[in-house]
Amino acid sequence: MGRVKALIFDMDGVLINSEPHHKIIERQLFDELNIIVSEEEHHSYLGKSSELMWQEIILKHNLHLSAEELAGKNMDSILEYFSLPGKVELISGVKKLLEELKQAGIPMALASSAEPEVIDLFMKMSGLERYFIHKVSFKAVGKSKPEPDIYIHAAEQLSLYPEECLAIEDSPNGIKAAKNANMICVAFKGGSAPDNDLSMADEIINDISLLPEILPKYLNVQFQQGVLNLLSEKNNI
Repeated sequence: MGRVKALIFDMDGVLINSEPHHKIIERQLFDELNIIVSEEEHHSYLGKSSELMWQEIILKHNLHLSAEELAGKNMDSILEYFSLPGKVELISGVKKLLEELKQAGIPMALASSAEPEVIDLFMKMSGLERYFIHKVSFKAVGKSKPEPDIYIHAAEQLSLYPEECLAIEDSPNGIKAAKNANMICVAFKGGSAPDNDLSMADEIINDISLLPEILPKYLNVQFQQGVLNLLSEKNNI
């Protein structure tokens, strides 16, 4: 049986179908700044924090503004947009999956490159907050994905070694962060960017509800008749 004792989920594109909306908001800011950001360049920022994205854009496009200022403006637009009813949309199958995992007693944490305020809003609006023991933003460690710090910190919050955790990601930057933290990583290809290169992941799934079929390789659980069942005592997980 596997050595994994907990699951750590990315948020945008794995739990919440928010990436297309983030992209629209960012494109509006690009237009306001009168800069041309190619689709390829924009795509390269997927999984990174807004602050890191703006740091790189400032350098590439010779902007005379601070990353903190632009990231703040970006976040204000996100909070305004997603505070509206019905704007926070779950990835199909997520709530059922998390409920099954919770009932099985599997510890779960969230590790996101989003700001704490955005994480809190998304969790509140989606009703997913109760499934996660810890919610970790890049602000907690000062470094964004693809650096591994956020995953290492999430493991510490769970009182586990990183290699005892399995990460669920959807972007190359996120997968790199998880693998550099020495975690098993399952990539979800059915999110907002299905053409992503996810080859660094240990497993790739096209439907988030297929995660239970992967878990028995790494975790002491089995998937039977739509329900996860522990094969060992919950105290050992």
